[in-house]
Formats: sequence, structure tokens, C-alpha cells
Amino acid sequence: MRYLLVFTVFLLTLLIGSKAAEAARTRGYIKNNGTYVQPYFRSTPNNYKWDNYSSQGNYNPYTGRKGYKRW
Repeated sequence: MRYLLVFTVFLLTLLIGSKAAEAARTRGYIKNNGTYVQPYFRSTPNNYKWDNYSSQGNYNPYTGRKGYKRW
């Protein structure tokens, strides 16, 4: 199942093209409590809060989730 998700994200990245340039891929890492966090895509870091995937009115094109944070 995990491989299907990774493959789907890979295909979306190829198909979207210009949207991929607006995203930054993070590496997987291990938290202090030993929990492993899988790699994921996030909006490109900048000085604005309202253009992030989690901001209200936006959505994450990789997961389809709507933004929820009010700034």
C-alpha cells in the first residue's frame, strides 16, 4: 500500500510539472521519541503564511486536503 502511495505521488509530480516547482520535498527523519516521519511534500518556504498548503483557502495538491489554519 505504501508503494502505491509513493508511486501515485511520483506520477502526480511528473504530470503536474509546474506545481512540482512550487513544492519542497522533505527527507524522512526520526523524532526525539524514536518515531520515524515519512518523507513528504510541503509548500516552498518563504516569508508569507497565507500561501502555505495548510492555510485556509488553499489545498495540498498531493493529498487533496483543504487548508485549515486562519492567519
